[in-house]
Amino acid sequence: MPAEQLRVLITNDDGYLAPGIRALAPAIAELGYDVLVVAPLLDESGVGSARAGMIGRPIRTESDVENGVTFTGIEGTPALAVTLANVGAFGRAPDLVLSGINRGHNIGVPIFHSGTVAAALTAAGQGTSAVAVSIDSENPAHWPTAATIAAEALGWIADEPAGTVLTINVPDRPLAELSGVRHASLAPIKRSRIVGTTAPTGEPMIELEPPHANPVPDSDEALLAAGFVTVTPIVGIREVKDDAAATALAKRLSSS
Repeated sequence: MPAEQLRVLITNDDGYLAPGIRALAPAIAELGYDVLVVAPLLDESGVGSARAGMIGRPIRTESDVENGVTFTGIEGTPALAVTLANVGAFGRAPDLVLSGINRGHNIGVPIFHSGTVAAALTAAGQGTSAVAVSIDSENPAHWPTAATIAAEALGWIADEPAGTVLTINVPDRPLAELSGVRHASLAPIKRSRIVGTTAPTGEPMIELEPPHANPVPDSDEALLAAGFVTVTPIVGIREVKDDAAATALAKRLSSS
């Protein structure tokens, strides 16, 4: 299907003013896609797929235009932005969703906490294929590299079954200096850098440890550190085709 026939919702969790989405949207629009940008008004990093408070209330929006693209911010989360777009709040529903470019990587099993990745999973749950793109720096210098990778991934996913999701991490390097593109497994939960501490005032607090050494081979953590673009297809919630739990519960109830 030609790009001009496809409507792409671009969202993120860093906010509609963030440099990542400001670099991404014009690059996608230049390829002929019908671009719709809807993202949080403020930084909503780490909110996962939260959509709390969306029922029965007006949702405040703000918009501006930059490089010929209209950027709309909503008072809500990335998952809410996807939901609003899919129910027609901003005109025709999108054919595809592109989430990013997130400032900082999204790697390992804990990615379900990421608002960037959760936006893509929310789209899939509503029958729309999506790509989540993150760049491996908190202060990126090479947004165009990630935008180029995002555009290529979008072209590929357009022909895949509805509900396909990719999460992609891009090194913060010039395009010509990338080591390549690799399929990556998710780094295991034991690689999480999150630790619990206590604040000086006595309240519990969470902090991040420095990156671990010796990452698991072929994981997104290891490959990204080696300069590869990491590509990981992911799926959302699925039921297990096994009635063992229901059967056991029925037996326990009948014998009680």
